[in-house]
Amino acid sequence: MRYYGIVIAAIGIDQATKLWVRFHMHLGETLVIWQEVLHFTYYRNSGAAGSTFQGYGRYFIIPAVLFVLYMAYARKQGQLKNGMAEAGAALLVGGAIGNAIDRAVFGWVTDFVDNGRGILNLADIAIQVGVLLLLADAVRDFIVSRRGRKSNPLT
Repeated sequence: MRYYGIVIAAIGIDQATKLWVRFHMHLGETLVIWQEVLHFTYYRNSGAAGSTFQGYGRYFIIPAVLFVLYMAYARKQGQLKNGMAEAGAALLVGGAIGNAIDRAVFGWVTDFVDNGRGILNLADIAIQVGVLLLLADAVRDFIVSRRGRKSNPLT
């Protein structure tokens, strides 16, 4: 149940913040949140990450749906073996769905988190944190498996 709670929270927080931006900011407007560190800049991204493939945003709905289906399958098969892997996968799924909603409804994604290196949204951040959690889980599994082999002289 924790998995679905994280998915729903990621989607809900993402969509709520995007809704706030669309209703309270003008396109291109910037609000300073933390001087020199973080601004909110309302941007419409009709492409992919980093504003690549502009105008092709709706095509990214298909890979998002396929990814969500794959993660449901992987989870059902028991491939997400612990809380860190489940949380990472849930954040990836929530982020993918959050951005897919924007693409399906508007044809573009509402971006606003401006860190000086790019403008993204909370779905993008959920995806990034999800990837980091899955990588950390894989590194932990690797280290644990290496320790197990060292204690067995036959391997």
